Amino acid sequence: MEYSEFWEQIFKKNTEVNAFYSDYWKDYSDFGNWQFWVVLALLIIPLLVLCFTIDRKRMFELFFFGYTVHILWTYIDIALGRNGYFVHKYFLTPILPNAANMTASVLPVGFLLVYQYCTNKQKNFYLYTIILSACFAFVFASIEQFMGFVEFRKGMNQFYLFLIDLGITFISYWFTKFILKIKKG
Repeated sequence: MEYSEFWEQIFKKNTEVNAFYSDYWKDYSDFGNWQFWVVLALLIIPLLVLCFTIDRKRMFELFFFGYTVHILWTYIDIALGRNGYFVHKYFLTPILPNAANMTASVLPVGFLLVYQYCTNKQKNFYLYTIILSACFAFVFASIEQFMGFVEFRKGMNQFYLFLIDLGITFISYWFTKFILKIKKG
């Protein structure tokens, strides 16, 4: 197959997949389904909590950290979903990444608040991150799986989510500390 033929096939298959996502969303994940409202709540509630708990003197630093968690988790989740390892069965809209509620709100806000707490109170960030990651991976993801919101496939499981949480959060922490060091000169 030639270069242009590959791209024509990619565009055609992509259009078909997008149509499947839209049809699925209309039947199982739109406004008329209770799962949609749970997903929406998981997007909005953490952001509301953040509005009332953020240390306003350190907003740039805290949002930089949370944004880094968000971006890294979004890219990894897209890769896991596209390759069929970690599937989110309910989502806000077929246009956005399927786990937007988790990768744009729940996870970044959770880790941001841990970062804020640990840096304000001189607590061990690594220990608190391990605890929160364990809660997200072994408790929250297990509840999501039980309720049918997510599906683990191809050997993916909660332990791998735990490791991904740790990796993303530690990288975000180190990157934030690096940026702060550059900022101070």
